[in-house]
Amino acid sequence: MPPIRVAALAAHFGRDVERAVSKIVGIIEAASRDNVDLLVLPDASLGGYIGDLRAPDVDHLPPAVAIDGPEMARIAEAAGPMTVCVGYTEDVDGQRYNAAACLSGDGVLGVHRKVHQPAGESLAYSAGDHFGAFDTPVGRIGMLIDYDKTFPEAARTLALDGARIIAALSAWPASVTDRASRLPNDRQSRLFDLYDAARAAENQVVLVSSNQTGVMGKLRFLGQAKVVGPGGEVLAKTWAKGGMAVCDIDIDAEVDRARRVLHHLRERRVDTYWRDES
Repeated sequence: MPPIRVAALAAHFGRDVERAVSKIVGIIEAASRDNVDLLVLPDASLGGYIGDLRAPDVDHLPPAVAIDGPEMARIAEAAGPMTVCVGYTEDVDGQRYNAAACLSGDGVLGVHRKVHQPAGESLAYSAGDHFGAFDTPVGRIGMLIDYDKTFPEAARTLALDGARIIAALSAWPASVTDRASRLPNDRQSRLFDLYDAARAAENQVVLVSSNQTGVMGKLRFLGQAKVVGPGGEVLAKTWAKGGMAVCDIDIDAEVDRARRVLHHLRERRVDTYWRDES
């Protein structure tokens, strides 16, 4: 496969779903003019994120969007040949999930429901129970939603399922207990960058990390969208401001080069690792 143009977005999205769809369509149209092949939008792009991690207002949660509804159809139509990952709230038989969909003009390519839940998020969402990769026009992709990437097993499962690209969609805030005066000095800012680089390097994959910006309720989001190569090197980054991190990369060539001498997935010693025998 030839080099592709990859873009990770840092931007603010609030509760107004119709406004968000219009904004996303405009972003996709601009990205299309720049020949972007893969665009990763933040978690909760449609309807916004909860405003308080410790005590979310369960009476004013983000609105749910149907995977087969008009909002997703408009985004898919705008995407055309582009592959687009977008975050939303999903409602299935009364169970609400923090979810991500991967779309193109051909429709839904893959869906992920956030598995790992920080603090009080379980009061607002049910937890997903699966990590899996899927095929797209730009290669095999797996998706993570913010706190998922804190856990090495999540990204490793996707890599073992053949993902060479991990789309990490986030609504990742600054620390809620020990907030720094400047975002770049915030503990969560450092961790966000650390997890992005580590998950890419340990699995020797390309990681495309998006994030919300601005404020929702009591949460102040970090931005810091980026594209990370399979050696953990940051290829493009937005820092704390809104914007798009864009780079051209030959996914297969870079992943194969990273694995030429040291192939982490193949050289695992699973016989030595702890296993739950209960």
